[in-house]
Amino acid sequence: MSRVGRYTDEEIRSLPKITCKIAADYLGIAPMVVSIGMRNDRLPIGFAIHNEDRYSDSWSYHIIAERLIAYKYGRIKEVQIQSIEKNLETIISQFEEMKKDLVFLLSERNE
Repeated sequence: MSRVGRYTDEEIRSLPKITCKIAADYLGIAPMVVSIGMRNDRLPIGFAIHNEDRYSDSWSYHIIAERLIAYKYGRIKEVQIQSIEKNLETIISQFEEMKKDLVFLLSERNE
């Protein structure tokens, strides 16, 4: 049973968050294919973040509407992907620094 077309391009653009299930329905593939493809850098529709700490091991996914739509129509270029990935890495590292600062400030406040 093909589910391609369950969502229109405009509906995808208007969603506040695109889950692996939504992306899978949109592309007509299984949700597990989306998550594994993103984890292994084989599906260039966003990024997968491996969350590891002492208590849990999980993945979170950020799917970018325009990349998902471009991928569906075969219009995503490797150069664009590399540029976007570089920008995302910068953003993620900045967030990591902010997280460290926040943890430090909160620990000082509690002392």
